[in-house]
Amino acid sequence: MEDIYVMKACIFDLDGTLTDTLESLTYSVNETLKEMELSPITDKECESFVGNGAKVLMECSLRAAGEENLDRLNEAMERYGRIFDANCTYHVTPYEGITKMLGALRRKDVKLAVLSNKPHRQTVKVVREIFGEGIFDCVQGQQEGIPRKPDPAGVCQLLEKLEVTKEECLYVGDSEVDIRTGRNAGVTTIGVTWGFRTRETLLEAGAETIIDMPEELLQSV
Repeated sequence: MEDIYVMKACIFDLDGTLTDTLESLTYSVNETLKEMELSPITDKECESFVGNGAKVLMECSLRAAGEENLDRLNEAMERYGRIFDANCTYHVTPYEGITKMLGALRRKDVKLAVLSNKPHRQTVKVVREIFGEGIFDCVQGQQEGIPRKPDPAGVCQLLEKLEVTKEECLYVGDSEVDIRTGRNAGVTTIGVTWGFRTRETLLEAGAETIIDMPEELLQSV
């Protein structure tokens, strides 16, 4: 007989899953490129570049602006770090239904966490400003010593902090990176369609469960 586990925790991606951060990302990238006297990128380009951390975002943005050899990557990273830190909450909003869904999970005594490839300082800043204190038990962004997603290290660290097993935890995200992260960590993984990637992209990445509205997540806990 197959084991049935009660879900005691839920780990969420941030950008494209809990919050619509595209404007803040595009604005910060384009302010960086403007300082470097390079051409701006479009919202659509930025949307396709996000998910793998700030360095990959800037590498893709520089190439889109014509800097194929990436000789100015270090300069771009320094400028972007400063600009994004000041603008990481620029026009950021939770997706419709997210706040209500999180409240429902808290009432079910489900532990909540955020795991993002966004730099840790800005991850904490966005979560605190958009959701306030007391909603999430743990908030973790990209930081030294922990490989970025889709490496499972971040999920494994959060499982320890939350004091749950992988069988008792859901991982929720909007991108192929998230699907691979959850699968690599061996946790039940749910893809969402309201973020930065299409249903087709999630399916190609191996998503077995996909939801279209936040409230649908409540059926899995």
